[in-house]
Amino acid sequence: MIELDHLVAGYGARAVTPALCGTLERGSMTAIVGANGCGKSTLLKTLAGILTPVSGTLRWRAYRPVIGWLAQRQTLDAGFPVTVQDVVSMGCWPRVSLFSGLNRQARHQVAAALERTGMLAMAKATVDTLSGGQFQRMLFARLWLQQAPLVMLDEPFTSIDEATTHLLMAQMVEMHRQGQTLLAVLHDSERVRRFFPQTLRLDGEQAYWGATDRLNEARPA
Repeated sequence: MIELDHLVAGYGARAVTPALCGTLERGSMTAIVGANGCGKSTLLKTLAGILTPVSGTLRWRAYRPVIGWLAQRQTLDAGFPVTVQDVVSMGCWPRVSLFSGLNRQARHQVAAALERTGMLAMAKATVDTLSGGQFQRMLFARLWLQQAPLVMLDEPFTSIDEATTHLLMAQMVEMHRQGQTLLAVLHDSERVRRFFPQTLRLDGEQAYWGATDRLNEARPA
């Protein structure tokens, strides 16, 4: 899906990550891990097209797919006076005209996404009244509704309770099972080991990319 040829991520001319070579395969589920400040989020933003590479190249095989993007919690505005249902409905926009509004099928899909994440009872609540876990469940409902071929998540479990983390991890596993490609920045090594077949570990001037169960044997990427 994405081919990296000595790709270096950073800001402006300042490199943050080492040069990366390899391929993110379609249908894979990959965790990006490493110490704080090693460039995990910077790399994810570069792969998503939010940042320009410092050097090297990023190539899409055939075409660039629609990307489902989940930013870090602290970068999102929770004070805007919209309802949970309004936010989740935005996941329909790629398939529904902005001017025609949601048809019956789309409304059923929104309700189903809310139910999957345990937020159906909060559909009419405004986002400024939500807890951190409820806010993240809402964003996952929108992400589920998008059905994007490629899903990128930047620290999706930060500052949320374990019950919500367990529920949302199950949603990610289901996305992977239905053929979506997932790439997530994570800190919990045990969760990575249990659920992510592939790992990209940033480690100072080197990076290791390969099967999670063989990470200690992996060669630099």
